[in-house]
Amino acid sequence: MRIVETIGEMQAIARQWRGEHLSIGFVPTMGALHEGHLSLVREARRYHDRVVVSIFVNPLQFGPNEDFERYPRTFESDVKLLTAEGVDVLFYPQVKEMYPDGFQTHVVVQYLPQHLCGLSRPGHFQGVTTVVMKLFHCVMPHEAYFGKKDYQQYRIIERMTWDLNLDVKITPMPIVREADGLAMSSRNRYLSPEERQKALVLYRALEQATRWIEGGERDAKRLVEQMKAFIHQEVPDARIDYVACVDAHTLDDVATIQGHVLVALAVFIGSTRLIDNKEFVIEA
Repeated sequence: MRIVETIGEMQAIARQWRGEHLSIGFVPTMGALHEGHLSLVREARRYHDRVVVSIFVNPLQFGPNEDFERYPRTFESDVKLLTAEGVDVLFYPQVKEMYPDGFQTHVVVQYLPQHLCGLSRPGHFQGVTTVVMKLFHCVMPHEAYFGKKDYQQYRIIERMTWDLNLDVKITPMPIVREADGLAMSSRNRYLSPEERQKALVLYRALEQATRWIEGGERDAKRLVEQMKAFIHQEVPDARIDYVACVDAHTLDDVATIQGHVLVALAVFIGSTRLIDNKEFVIEA
């Protein structure tokens, strides 16, 4: 596996591959890799001649009081994992390479960020779209893979790609969970053993929502209130950022659970903010 740190070198490699009519699959990450990331890598490996993974902890998507400085950085173990998966290039730029002095251009998707995580993390998705646009221009992929745990991010990148006519196919991949149901996340590393057990309340709340919906519940507001009550009952010191029932495409809140719906939640366990979600397709 080749480790590339400059944009110029990455673009030269991508141009050469494209000139040889080789397809490029791309998995953008912030490192601290786990099985969720590796599932994306394997899918890219399955369908493409060349696979590129990026590791870049993007400062633009962290707010002033968020965890940019302490975000887990595990480069050596990440390299071993990616080498074992047969990745061709690890793109590993530094902040100054991506955002040189005087950098002042950003990519803004107007509406989709005004929901869910975007409400409590202003500017976050502008940072995401800006870095992903830059990464696409660096790597020049034919297809890029995003996990559905970050469902809102996936929809925003999909929208950006469509609106700006980018020649990249955006492929979403299912949430990968631990054996007990906890959605895999790099931030799970922050949890103490006690908090790790409490964190299961997100998955259990979604499972409870599934039972209510399968039992005929169609009132979205009532479902949300039931889920909040369940979380508070199970983990009294959990701090709920949001529980929401939204249209899976527009991310608008829905009144009635029908069609393609996403039930999503963000909950603080201790100081760690965790997210999870589940899609439902309910025929009228």
